[in-house]
Amino acid sequence: MDVKIEPSWKEILKPEFTKPYFLQVAAHLKTEKASGATVYPPGQLIFNAFNTTPFTDVKVVILGQDPYHGYGQAHGLSFSVPDGIATPPSLQNIYKELHTDIGMPIPKSGNLVHWAKQGVFLLNAILTVRANEPASHAKIGWMDFTDAVIRKISGNKTGIVFLLWGKFAQEKQVLIDETKHFVLKAAHPSPFSADKGFFGCKHFSRTNEILRKQGREPINWTQH
Repeated sequence: MDVKIEPSWKEILKPEFTKPYFLQVAAHLKTEKASGATVYPPGQLIFNAFNTTPFTDVKVVILGQDPYHGYGQAHGLSFSVPDGIATPPSLQNIYKELHTDIGMPIPKSGNLVHWAKQGVFLLNAILTVRANEPASHAKIGWMDFTDAVIRKISGNKTGIVFLLWGKFAQEKQVLIDETKHFVLKAAHPSPFSADKGFFGCKHFSRTNEILRKQGREPINWTQH
């Protein structure tokens, strides 16, 4: 099937788009739409992380679980919300850690597009969700796809920094070749677990240190 996705990703993921699991995902989304269900993010933003951060540009991967399920929140980038939407609790805690780690002022907007444009791939393991029903699309096949994405990054690139926050993300560690990539782990930034090891993890300054040591441009985490 012809998937509308950024060309460098399309090239590397081409084999996935004809596999039964992917066709099953597409069929499920069509059925949902036909039934009148509201699915987030809107169709044109499902692959927003891929379209904003081409495969060729990926330097850092921040793995989320599934999209925000409230009205107007999800726009296809993990942990991020569009301008004008209240900053969700996990992202508030990410901002708090950025403040203590690098002194970054707490931004008013929760839009992380400026990270994505610098090579921070904001990938959710599940790319869609039914409105107000968290994890409602967890079993429709998305994880087969995003596991393949992580394997492709691991297999075809070197020196990527993977930030794995919480148990769910850390289960993906097996997909990453740690002989050529860097894995930083911490608790999830959710209010339920942030004080169990997310606060104080210094992942943002550590990421930039790793990038600098490779002679790569560090990430400007501060909002523009």
